[in-house]
Amino acid sequence: MGQKHFHGGVHPPANKHWTESKQTEKAPLPEEVIIPLQQHIGAPAEPLVQKGDTVLTGQMIGKSAKYVSVPVHATVSGTIAAIENRPHPFGLDMLSVVIRSDGEDRWKKSPEKDPDFLKLSPDDIKTRIMQAGIAGMGGASFPTHVKLSPPATKVIDTIILNGAECEPYLTADHRLMLEKPKEIMHGLAVMMRILNVTNAFIGIEDNKPDAIRIFEKILRKNKKIKVVPLHVKYPQGGEKQLIKAVINRVVPAGGLPMDIGCIVHNVGTAFSVYEAVAFQKPLIERIVTVTGSAVREPKNLLVRIGTPFHHVIGFCGGLASERIKIIHGGPMMGISQTTDKVPVIKGTSGILALNGNHLSLKTESPCIGCARCVDICPMKLVPTQLGKLVKHNRIETLDKMGIMQCMECGCCGYICPAKIPLVQYIKLGKALWTERQRQQDIRA
Repeated sequence: MGQKHFHGGVHPPANKHWTESKQTEKAPLPEEVIIPLQQHIGAPAEPLVQKGDTVLTGQMIGKSAKYVSVPVHATVSGTIAAIENRPHPFGLDMLSVVIRSDGEDRWKKSPEKDPDFLKLSPDDIKTRIMQAGIAGMGGASFPTHVKLSPPATKVIDTIILNGAECEPYLTADHRLMLEKPKEIMHGLAVMMRILNVTNAFIGIEDNKPDAIRIFEKILRKNKKIKVVPLHVKYPQGGEKQLIKAVINRVVPAGGLPMDIGCIVHNVGTAFSVYEAVAFQKPLIERIVTVTGSAVREPKNLLVRIGTPFHHVIGFCGGLASERIKIIHGGPMMGISQTTDKVPVIKGTSGILALNGNHLSLKTESPCIGCARCVDICPMKLVPTQLGKLVKHNRIETLDKMGIMQCMECGCCGYICPAKIPLVQYIKLGKALWTERQRQQDIRA
């Protein structure tokens, strides 16, 4: 089965006790949803509606003609109040469709199960996945139908379902595995059919023994799909780290999992694929963990996409402090927000609200040369050197040092005794390098 570990990584406090035992609740419909037309990697969708139009739940309201893209759908019924730039969890204002809910949740087409969904051709299955707007639910948000369409030269022999959920605080995937395991397995079966793969693995960190037991019980007579308990270490859920741990293969630098015959999907993606193919249900909602020291009543919630953060937090009793930090996602790779008016999007696994000691700014001091960041870097980079190159504007050297291989997991900044914000420097360095390449291409 291969080794169950990978190079590097850290062990931050899990802090999953807030919500790991709390069953998913359904969040109430908001009065207004904000649907960004860019919730995925690739081309943004273009609006198919106009201000003043009446829309129904599940109705497609945005689509792109580009292949690497997915459509977006109305997540409530109501009236288009605006099509304008609104704050986005990624930190920029992005074009969004704003829908004022009528409170009736009238569907364009009520989801009804197709009993023969597993008999569909691979192309028909991928069409349903695309039309449902499915993008990776683990945070990367890559269009799923594209990921399930590798080039003919790439022979895929293995699918790995990612149930690691290594990010501290978050328990959305954990709850989904406990509450919808059979549906996840149906989604996996659909993906295996598309790729004509007979072997699959489900990787789950061993701090989730209840989820491991459930899937082992379901698969006790299935010799082709195996559950792999994983050592608890961050970032165990990283795509390349998961592949190394589960099947002991190494994705080459600059390469993709398909280069070594493997494709990885999140368990949430598998569940959404099942709903898309079996019920032709578009992706209009997802489980979100709402947690942290500033949340009065942390919960796991089934939330309509487009719901503003303040509405979700309000259903959890509101905030217990006025001085807080709100993060989209988890504390390691999440993005701090400047407003609670940003909406839940397809890649929103968690809303984290922290107060007190979590808000104190760490003063950066000179690097002491301890090399801890080198020891724990999962990508075997030299983060401190990358940080110095960025600080001294040595942009031309960054690519040679492998900056584009950084997965921005945050391990280096977490472990640094000098409190150097290494990830922030590396993010800046990537942007500067990309811009330099773009300028060179223009001049060429």
